[in-house]
Amino acid sequence: MPIYFNEVTKEFHLQNESTSYIFKVLQNGQLGSLYYGKAIQHQEAFPHFYYQREMPSSTFLDDDPTFSLDMIKQEYPSYGTTDFREPAIQITQENGSRISDFKYKTHRIVKGKPKLKGLPASYAENEEEVTTLIVTLYDEVIQAECELYYSIYETYNVLTRSTQIINKGEQALTINRLLSTSIDFPDSDYECLQLSGTWARERHIKTRKLQPGIQSISSTRGTSSAQQNPFIALKREATTENQGEVYGFNLVYSGNFLAQVEVDPFDVARVMIGINPFDFSWRLEQGESFQTPEAVCVYSDQGLNKMSQIYHQFYRERMARGKWRDRERPVLINNWEATYFDFNEEKLLEIARTSKNLGVELFVLDDGWFGRRDNDRSSLGDWFVDTRKLPNGIKGLANKIKALGLDFGLWFEPEMVSKVSELYEQHPDWIIHVPDRTPSQGRHQYVLDFSRKEVVDYIFEKMCAIIDDASISYIKWDMNRNMTEIGSFNLTADRQQEVAHRYILGVYDLYERLTTKYPEILFESCASGGARFDPGMLYYAPQAWTSDDTDAIERLKIQYGTSMVYPISSIGAHVSAVPNHQVGRLTSLETRANVAYFGAFGYELNVNDMTKDEQALVQDQIEFFKKHRRLFQYGTFYRLISPFESEGVTSWMVVSADQDQAIFGYYQALAQPNVRLPKVKLLGLDPTKKYQLEGHEESYHGDELMHFGLHMEQQPTRTSGDHGDYQSKLYVFRALG
Repeated sequence: MPIYFNEVTKEFHLQNESTSYIFKVLQNGQLGSLYYGKAIQHQEAFPHFYYQREMPSSTFLDDDPTFSLDMIKQEYPSYGTTDFREPAIQITQENGSRISDFKYKTHRIVKGKPKLKGLPASYAENEEEVTTLIVTLYDEVIQAECELYYSIYETYNVLTRSTQIINKGEQALTINRLLSTSIDFPDSDYECLQLSGTWARERHIKTRKLQPGIQSISSTRGTSSAQQNPFIALKREATTENQGEVYGFNLVYSGNFLAQVEVDPFDVARVMIGINPFDFSWRLEQGESFQTPEAVCVYSDQGLNKMSQIYHQFYRERMARGKWRDRERPVLINNWEATYFDFNEEKLLEIARTSKNLGVELFVLDDGWFGRRDNDRSSLGDWFVDTRKLPNGIKGLANKIKALGLDFGLWFEPEMVSKVSELYEQHPDWIIHVPDRTPSQGRHQYVLDFSRKEVVDYIFEKMCAIIDDASISYIKWDMNRNMTEIGSFNLTADRQQEVAHRYILGVYDLYERLTTKYPEILFESCASGGARFDPGMLYYAPQAWTSDDTDAIERLKIQYGTSMVYPISSIGAHVSAVPNHQVGRLTSLETRANVAYFGAFGYELNVNDMTKDEQALVQDQIEFFKKHRRLFQYGTFYRLISPFESEGVTSWMVVSADQDQAIFGYYQALAQPNVRLPKVKLLGLDPTKKYQLEGHEESYHGDELMHFGLHMEQQPTRTSGDHGDYQSKLYVFRALG
């Protein structure tokens, strides 16, 4: 049984094979945290897990000097009594009071996992694989219920949490702060790992030791952002990729978020994650409810790799949905870096014809096909075909692409409008803006107000008209603008701080309607590259454009960091032109492919500008990828050498579920003179099996490859060369017999 309730002691124990999560009802009716970590046996009571004592200068409740919430580990702390740490919940009443006191009322344990209204969340294929605990708390003064949702999976080492507030009273309530999860740890001897960066260098790994006070990451941009990803991990200082304790917290949300750790004077670390309270409030009238996004919590006592592998499998199998969840993704070519806005039908068809001959399966037309879109200054929102470039329309082009034997994909940026556009001229009030303030522009565009249903409906109809008219197999959904001057013409003054969240709900609504109507289409999310790479997007689009930076060497850090949480099948990775359009670097075609293989593989260049030898190499690369595509996309991924810790070296590998196949990649950014022969220990192999290196007669036992390692002088299966900068090697192993 995955969830136990000890009636006498009022303790809850959520358990699977790997993890236990225990909390209890305190003497004042609130909830206290007891334990989160490696699975332990259930027992009738855990009295030694809880303690309270009198402390000097403490503020206490119920005439009990030992009962101060400031000293007690809590499960979902509220504001205003005897806990001076930041709370998970804060609500303002009509009389101005911000004090709340949510006490245990009841609970229920149900098989399966309830859906979250209007929000993406993990799911179950059958109710036996997950059990959900719903604890109902009640505040008698404000007459509001707070429901805490806990779902624990049996075969995935995952615990999910979310919260719902329901106004049961007659007065209106204003939510100022409502986070998805809060956990008090017994100590603060952790390092906090985060994924930080900016455009073109997203999700770099940063680590810092916890200190007294508050340390946090957040976004206020209207997106989960390229600057900070909605993920943090707490790891012990000695934890490595392959050993030690680590806790991961990831928010299934694509908007403004907060991930925070507060260390109190007694070295208790409080972890919280949820919607960012900054510039957020939500008015609840009588009978209304508010649902928070889901937090996905993962515990590992086998290091960071194991934590990541749990997230990878879970997101591939219980976050991504639909036809493309388990299907091998097509090798695509995108015309963006080949043509930018300067194209016509024949130029596109020339690229498509050559690409088909090289083995490409999907041709994607990027920005510039609509309105009068000759640059990035106009036409967003005008979703009708530019017949100057495409006289036969999208339908005509798509039919010709299909006749070549390729599938056809199309780019949209549905959430934006250009100042120079018919849509803006007709509906200037449809943008996010506030009265008497000049709206800022980003990329010469504004953000459409997706908090308004009529705006979402309009875009849905325009997109459907294009999709219904043509044979479209793939949609790249871009978003290139952060929010400024946040406000909505459609909301009253007391609801203006709801705009950012209502906007994201509108985005999710449009995604849900499109993916439901067109289940055969593969959606890829994009936001100036990787500015909205989060599990909320993976729920609708099983792959995401990882970064606008396509340079292979920069991508090593970006893809390595992204893999900390997100599966390889979700990481859009393309071979692009050189000199690279973002950093100007010259890298070999081999190295560009050797990096991009570990992702949703494709090309973003003009194949007709290549020499015959280069085209032959591309053809060989595509054949190689197709041969190993399922292994790359759905194998178990291991990080071996971090580009953030080594001198220019990165290494990773992927292993099949049956441990019969493995592909190992080794990358050297800058050449070094007169150094020792590098050797790398592999991971994830069967120690009892013998493995042969593809293209060679030599074979190795799995245990020697993992414990002794592999010398890099061994001739790889695929290589960019032996000398110079930006070198890469790929080794393919297959078990014998």
